[in-house]
Parts: sequence; structure tokens; C-alpha cells
Amino acid sequence: MTTRKKSAPRRNRSGQSKRATAASIAASNGRLSRDASRAANERPIGVFDSGIGGLTVLKALTEALPSEDFIYLGDTARLPYGTKSNEVIIRYSKENTEFLLAKGIKMLVVACNTSSAVALDAIASQTMVPVVGVIEPGARAAANASRRGKIGVIGTEATIASGAYTRAIQRLSPRAEIYTRACPLLVPLAEEGWVDNEIAERTVAIYLESLKQSGIDTLLLGCTHYPLLSEVFARVLGAGVRIVDSATATASEVRDRLRSLRLLKRGGRGSQSFFVTETPDRFVRVGRRFLGPQVESAVRIER
Repeated sequence: MTTRKKSAPRRNRSGQSKRATAASIAASNGRLSRDASRAANERPIGVFDSGIGGLTVLKALTEALPSEDFIYLGDTARLPYGTKSNEVIIRYSKENTEFLLAKGIKMLVVACNTSSAVALDAIASQTMVPVVGVIEPGARAAANASRRGKIGVIGTEATIASGAYTRAIQRLSPRAEIYTRACPLLVPLAEEGWVDNEIAERTVAIYLESLKQSGIDTLLLGCTHYPLLSEVFARVLGAGVRIVDSATATASEVRDRLRSLRLLKRGGRGSQSFFVTETPDRFVRVGRRFLGPQVESAVRIER
């Protein structure tokens, strides 16, 4: 009787390649071999947010990196993150990260200010691709923009309570005076498109009154929804206050990191794909206010 040897199961070469490239990125500490760089630079960049606001970051990214492909995940079924406990924010952020890593991304951008403030270290310690949040780039831009070292920071309750922006700015500018204010009502105003009417202006005026009285010369927008209200902020605060958008600063940071890692995709026009955890209809409708007509559709994933 002839005994046949069982053939070994085929290995997933694509999966092995992805893991090998990810490992080389992590192990090299920013110094990829030329071959690894060539294998990775065609891969997409992953971006996640608690919902729709992160599209302001994606918009800045697509303007700074028009050749890159992006995969965006909005956790629309579980927003807002800003009122949740740190434990829950970290768990949700890790789940978002796992989804995007499974798509073979070459870099992760945490577009959510709350996740960046609370969960960035936990994500980065377990992730084999470069991770960029919005806190450090935004803080650096605010510190550079401030003339007298009086900086106001507005954001969600969790972002402000974390003190992440305050610590980041103080590391860069130890003598800076930092004034913070949580502004939770501005998120629903932005999503409803109420960004330039009497209600928006009155709400912003109430929130910013204490910062205005403190004599700030720079206002850092510590929430991805807030850039839609930039014109109202400017009217309420006056011409003497510079407004800093962390989305633009984050896009510059991502471009610099990709360049240093030799991961830039060169040539061609990039694409964007969208995933959500709730019914896509509202995401598409509201998302067009943030990003424009390229938000044509989104795929719902189960959570």
C-alpha cells in the first residue's frame, strides 16, 4: 500500500509580503531598504475618525498628496468619542486600526482629535506601520504662529480634559499661556451645515468669550469639525487672532514622514474609498459639505 504525503498548505505570499514590509518599516525606525520602499509606496494610507469630521483632515491630505490613495473609516455608529471614557476610546481606536491594517496600508493617520489625545500611544505601540495623530502637528503649528505666547485651544470634552494639547504646546513653548475650552455644541452645528448663521455666531461667541477676554493671539482648532466654522471664529475674535487648523499641519507632517521613509507614491491621480459603521446615506450627504462631490458612496461594515 502506497502512502501519500500530504502536501503542505499553500502560503499566502501576498499576506507574507505585507507582514514583511510592515515589519521592515517598524524595525528600520524610519530607514527602509530601497526594495522595501518600492514594495510599499503603492499602498494606500489609512485614515480614521469617530465620524465625519475627519474628512477635513482627509481634504488637507488629498491637497498635499494628490497622488496618494486613501482609505477612510468613519465610526459613525459609535460617535461621538468625545464624551466616552478613555477605556472605550482606546478600544474603539484599536478596532479601527485593525480594520485599516487589514487593508494593507503603509501609514495610519488618526484624524480624530479625541483618539489622538487618548489612544495614540496605545495604537502606535501595537502597530507595525508609521502612525501620525493630529495633536503634535497642531500644537507645533500653534506654537509657531503665536506672537505673544497666548494660545487658546478648543475641542471636545475628552480632548480638552486629556490635556494633550496643553502638554504638547508646553513642550514646544514652555512659557506659553494656554487657555482651553470644550465646545461640544459646535460638532452638531457643523454637521447640520449651520456654519454661517446667527445661531452659529451666537454659540461661538458664548464659547469663546473667556478666551477672548484672556487676550489670546492664536486659536488652535482641536476638533476636525471646527474648520467649517473658521469664518465665524474669525469674526468673533477679530483680525488680531490667528486661527490654526490642525488638519493642514497634520497633512504636512504626513507628507514629510512619507518622504523621509521613501514611501511617497509618485505620479498618477490618487483615489479615496470610504467605510462607515452606520447607514452610509447620512455620511455621504454630510460628507460632501466637508470634502466635496468625491464622497459619492460609502461601504458599511459590521461592528
